[in-house]
Amino acid sequence: MNSLDFLTYIRPELLTLLAIDLAIAIILLSAMRLVSGFWARVNTTTELSEKDNFAFGISMAGSIFAMGIVLTGAITGESANSYLYEAVGVLSYGLVGLLLIKVGRFIHDKVSLNHINKVEEIRNENVSVAIVDAAAVVATAIIIRSVLLWVEGINVYTFIAILSGFAVSQAVLVVVTRLRESNYAKHNQDASFQEALKGGQIALAIRHAGHMVATALAVKAASYFLLYQPTQIIVNLLGWLIISIAMAIIIFILNKIARRIILFGIDTTVEVDQQHNVGVAAAEFAIVVSIALIMTSLMA
Repeated sequence: MNSLDFLTYIRPELLTLLAIDLAIAIILLSAMRLVSGFWARVNTTTELSEKDNFAFGISMAGSIFAMGIVLTGAITGESANSYLYEAVGVLSYGLVGLLLIKVGRFIHDKVSLNHINKVEEIRNENVSVAIVDAAAVVATAIIIRSVLLWVEGINVYTFIAILSGFAVSQAVLVVVTRLRESNYAKHNQDASFQEALKGGQIALAIRHAGHMVATALAVKAASYFLLYQPTQIIVNLLGWLIISIAMAIIIFILNKIARRIILFGIDTTVEVDQQHNVGVAAAEFAIVVSIALIMTSLMA
């Protein structure tokens, strides 16, 4: 395509839609910084530039990235019926996404990691807790995005479907966290997974982050098997739950096989849990997320 053809393709209406989308996106991304500071009860400028609090920076980065992920599911672009429809749609879905990200973080704080005061740990510059916190909001955002792309239109049924998918996603993420806790205790003389995170085990946090993101991708894959039925709330809920669990189990099994082949000769439990080997943990993160991405692509 030569430059003239390209300029012909870029119509004024499309440029206006892009401007609307980008303006709303920047506003919502900026709002995430304010919300992150409010959640942690700190001044973001002070934490980032004066105290050099890496943990808070990682946590806030996770929130901003999560908002960006949600917005990719909210933006309709050229397919929008009008400028007003586009603006209302993006802003509505964006605000709902922002709210659900914060609700998901609250659930993760109070249920998944119920023995950790994440706000206090992040204020005290605990990087391992910040990594898990960032992964949790990114995982939540991946699922919210998949639901936004799954539903159709803007009405009460749309938001019920979004809330239903969100509820299922949080339940699955909590279950996965409990299973990871049980697995950690089994291989470490009943040691506490949450206490290890409080102790600053970054390698453990990185591996757990990988499993949360992979779980989110498993839940995303469930949308490919379900037909959106606005009035069938129970069917939607059960469908998301059953298929999400099935996909999560498949990814877990495939990850276990792939990890033993790719990391042959390496005792990952000893390296990550006991020797805090960040390199091995990063490799585990890459393997489980790669398996989940491949499975998601195949299902699509």
